[in-house]
Amino acid sequence: MFEIVKRDGLARIGRFETKSGVLETPALLPVINPKICTVTPRELCDEFAFSAIITNSYIIKNTPELKAKAQEIGLHEMLDFPGIIMTDSGTFQSHMYGEVEVTNEEIVEFQKSIGTDIGTVLDIFTEPHWTKDQTAESIEVTLERTEKACEIKGDMMINGVVQGSVYPDLREYCARKMADMDADVHPIGGVVPLMEQYRYSELVDVVMSSKRGLNPSRPVHLFGAGHPMVLALAVLMGCDLFDSASYAKFARDDRMMFIDGTCRLQDMQSLGCNCPACRGLTLESLKKTDKKKKTAIIARHNLYQITDELALIKRYVREGRLWELTETRCRAHPAMLDALRELKKHREFMEKYDPISRDGAMFYTGTETRGRPVFGRYLSRIQDRYIPATDKAAIFYDGGSKPYSRARPADFDRVRRSGYTPVVISPFGPVPAELDEVYPIAQSVFPQAEDTDTQIESKSSAAELLERKFTETVDGMDVPDDGTEEYDADTIRAKAVSRYQFGTEATDALFVGKIELVISKNTGKIRNVISDGKHILSMRAGDGLYTLKKDGADRIVSAIRTPFMRVRVADDAIPFVSEGRNVFCQFVTECDENLRPMEEAIVTDGHDRVIATGRMAMTAYEIKSFKKGVAVKVRSGAGDET
Repeated sequence: MFEIVKRDGLARIGRFETKSGVLETPALLPVINPKICTVTPRELCDEFAFSAIITNSYIIKNTPELKAKAQEIGLHEMLDFPGIIMTDSGTFQSHMYGEVEVTNEEIVEFQKSIGTDIGTVLDIFTEPHWTKDQTAESIEVTLERTEKACEIKGDMMINGVVQGSVYPDLREYCARKMADMDADVHPIGGVVPLMEQYRYSELVDVVMSSKRGLNPSRPVHLFGAGHPMVLALAVLMGCDLFDSASYAKFARDDRMMFIDGTCRLQDMQSLGCNCPACRGLTLESLKKTDKKKKTAIIARHNLYQITDELALIKRYVREGRLWELTETRCRAHPAMLDALRELKKHREFMEKYDPISRDGAMFYTGTETRGRPVFGRYLSRIQDRYIPATDKAAIFYDGGSKPYSRARPADFDRVRRSGYTPVVISPFGPVPAELDEVYPIAQSVFPQAEDTDTQIESKSSAAELLERKFTETVDGMDVPDDGTEEYDADTIRAKAVSRYQFGTEATDALFVGKIELVISKNTGKIRNVISDGKHILSMRAGDGLYTLKKDGADRIVSAIRTPFMRVRVADDAIPFVSEGRNVFCQFVTECDENLRPMEEAIVTDGHDRVIATGRMAMTAYEIKSFKKGVAVKVRSGAGDET
């Protein structure tokens, strides 16, 4: 059973339940070679707090003394590891050395017999150099074997491995087939050669095409990925589990892992590390240490690098800032930067999982930041949903101070009195003054010196909006100070934000009759929207967007047919949700597929009556897939809203 505890787009902190305990994801499973224990399983548990490891059932099965011991006392006791144990099947051995002398059924049954928590199918490792026809044929074998493994797995969880070489369509096909089977975890296999050859941009396409087809309620394991340099990117793409044999293999070759790459001990000029393994050592003293002890020290150093990076990644996920960390990490190597740029091609898919707003500021780290889904969403919404108050635009340029309307009130007032709408050319593109407080405009931080790409793209998108929405465009500083037209900036803002957030049809339903705005005496910002005496909306100070009230939800439901903005729940959940309790996935019967995480949602019963309002915690596709977890964080139910 897998449950999302916290998310940041596709990245997620999860709770994965197995028969040997609960694993918090993202997590790395150190690889244990049952014949060579550089760091023992017990040390991995006690010293590093690893809750799960992975070992090779094929090696155990083909080593008589290990096989007999594992079947007699069980894998956990044999390895002296109290946590979760995953076993590989011999697929990687087939990649390295050719055919293995075992059948799929034999290796699955053997994994069951030794008490494995999560076993693996004997899938076909699809090599990057294979032809598409060869790859397609091997996928069918893997699918057939996985289906059989699911039938005989018993109480052991099973890995349904996604293969497909470097062909995105075959990866997605394999993933969709795997999603229909009774598998428990989905490793993405056959990627080690890509990482060894620094083909990270192809790795991005492999992972993203697999994610498109997989069941989101199951953890995704990126087989063979364990270097700290790639972890942030992999988590950003929605990978939950990783494994590493490199921590030990590199140590035996005097190679030390760091977040920016791998260094050979003989090439290093200084140690520069204060991890528990290196503390008190100098480069010279480490070099002079005897081989066995030195290998143990470096292996521990590598593990500390991995665990520290994973801890940092989790913090950034919780803070909603994983994009910033990933962009920083990807600048450590040109091949990683290629991967980050390749990720922009998948922005449309990632946007479905990207929250409407985040806590805190959005930091711009370089031109690749423009590849984030938030940029595409903003430009799409203002092109489709923005209706200017006048047909004439007065252009201003970003001076660094935000919100723009509060940074230059006199200029904006001057052009408005002359019948113009102030529009700022910002790093996001065009920003009408009435939208300058919505996320992410006011909540973003850019360097004062713009790069060329940002200048070109922002001017291009601004030109497109100005051409579509306005009949006249002038420089804001050229508008004379003699206008006499009256305007209500707060009302203009109130309606513009509603259109941006909910769309024009919903806004027409909300803003009817007499409109009253409650303005904060301290900040001068809109707090509440009252329509014909009904409190329909409240504006959040943090992101400049609305929370939807019950009376507002009633108006939208009356005006726009289902499923717009709706999350329909089963009858059993109605009494609890109407009292303000959260909506859980298993009680949702229908959901608007256009709703995004953190977006306002209307919870209804089977007769389309409003029983609560809240914010989405998952997408519609995720809600259908998960058996537990919060689908909507309810703010107030129909029975408790005041």
